[in-house]
Amino acid sequence: MRFLAVAALFYCGLAFAQKPCDFSVNVTDSTGTYKATKEVLLYEKNFAGHASYMFASIAVTDGLPTLNLQLLEKSQEFIKARCFDAGSKLYLQLENGKIVTLLHLPKESCGSMVRDDNGFNNRILTGHFLFKKDDADFLKTSPISLLRIKFATEATDYIMRPAFKAEIDNQLYQPASYFVDYYHCINASK
Repeated sequence: MRFLAVAALFYCGLAFAQKPCDFSVNVTDSTGTYKATKEVLLYEKNFAGHASYMFASIAVTDGLPTLNLQLLEKSQEFIKARCFDAGSKLYLQLENGKIVTLLHLPKESCGSMVRDDNGFNNRILTGHFLFKKDDADFLKTSPISLLRIKFATEATDYIMRPAFKAEIDNQLYQPASYFVDYYHCINASK
């Protein structure tokens, strides 16, 4: 009986922990509907003149939910290209031990390189990953501890911190609980 009471409190706490769905894009026209949440910073690393950022948003296109991921690297040195292809995947290791896999849309993308006015090279790569129905319960109830991206030629791990104050905009972000906070936006967009 005590277990049931604790479980009920846990799930009620998660329900109240969800953040409101703030859609930055909400379009319905003759071709269909598209909604996307505002981008959230999941990862930031500034070290020795090289900066890396990872932004995420949840989008729903005609009922198909995707995770939009944008990687931004900035350096005065050359930045090697990384690509997404049909074999690319996103692995989320959750704190409860489960591993959730998201598949990249079968479209190759190597991003683009832009040189800014201050002499910095900026490489921007965007990917769109599909959710599986079976993983919804895991993502809604357990924070992320590790995010692994399988690019076309390599894999890179990103440790998800419970919270950090970003250098880029001085805001507080909570990447580990991103899906606990925002996964419900998939259903809110219907």
